[in-house]
Order: sequence, then C-alpha cells, then structure tokens
Amino acid sequence: MRRTLLSRGLPLLALAAGLALLAPAAAADDKEEGFKPLFNGKDFTGFKFVIGPKESEPGKTFTVTDGVIVVSGKPNGYFYTDKGYKNYVLRFDWKYADPKGGNSGCLVHIQPPHKTWPKCVEVQGLQSDHGHIFAISGAKGQFTVDKEAQKKAIKPGEWNTTEVISRDGELTAKVNGVEVSKGKGELTEGPIGWQSEGAEIHFKNIKIKEMK
Repeated sequence: MRRTLLSRGLPLLALAAGLALLAPAAAADDKEEGFKPLFNGKDFTGFKFVIGPKESEPGKTFTVTDGVIVVSGKPNGYFYTDKGYKNYVLRFDWKYADPKGGNSGCLVHIQPPHKTWPKCVEVQGLQSDHGHIFAISGAKGQFTVDKEAQKKAIKPGEWNTTEVISRDGELTAKVNGVEVSKGKGELTEGPIGWQSEGAEIHFKNIKIKEMK
C-alpha cells in the first residue's frame, strides 16, 4: 500500500511543482509587458469626442457594448485620449461589422484644434489597406507601406490586432505581428484617436506601453 501511494503521489507532486514554476513566470511576463489599458471595457473614461466640425458627446456614434467600443460610422468623427503621448507601443483589436470591411483609422500625434479631420498622422483603418501610415490635414512626413505584407497579415471579417510604435516622430505599424508600414514625420506627440468614417467598426483591448 505504501508503495502504491508513493507511486501515485509522485506524478501529482511533479505536476504541482511544474505549475508552481509556471505561475511566477507568467506573472513576471505580465509585469514585464508593461501595458496599461486605455479603454476600461465599461465606459469612455479617459476619452473625448469630435463629431462633425466640433467637440461633442458620444451620442449614438460611439457606444460600449459587452466590453467593445462600437463605432457606427455616421457621422464622421473620432474619439480620442484626453492626454497626449510621445514614445509608446499602442495595441488594439478591431473588426468591421461587415466582413467586407469599410473605412476608419487610428489618428496619432493629434494637433489642435480638434475637428474632422485634425492635423495628425493616420494609421489607415481601411480594411484592405490597414496599417498604412500617412500624414493628413497639413502634417508632413515620409512613410512607406508593404502591400504584400498587408495581404498576408490582414484577416477580413475577423478580429485583428494592430500595433503602433512611436519614438520621437518615427512610427511603425504592425498588423497581427507583421510590420506593414513605417516612416518619420514632423509631429512627435499628441492624443490618440479612432475614426468614425462611414462603416461600423468595433474596437477592444486598447492598451499602451509608454517608453522614455
């Protein structure tokens, strides 16, 4: 009987030891990752809104449902962070309501005055051209896009993850871990926003890791 209990106990002990080793490692990885949520999954705390030519309340254009920001697409506008950022890694998940896609975008280094559309740099949200970086509304910069990388990375009709890396005016965009666009512009910091531009799009897991 003693031998049987020991033989049964050894695998359990080994399993417990393995789990004990894994738990601290996972916790350490989460801590090292250093990301903080911009969207709390409940409401628009930390965000402001522009609908049409001026700042506004979210209305029916921007709503939160089951931990997801739902952007109706009409009228044009954007929701944006109430503070500015300079050097960071930004990550967010997105999916269009229609699998065929539509148009939107992530606006970085937004400059006042807030209006549709402000002087800033856009990380394209159009599904077929997602991640393409370019300057808009008078901003200047030189950016390149890898069309072949986009084709491989973008998953139409599914949840996709976009990452934007900003460092002293240099920007890099990745879609599902694949680098698709990069370059440098004159603008180096400002609030971050997401567009309502004609099509219903959903956003979740919006988070940022600030760097020095």
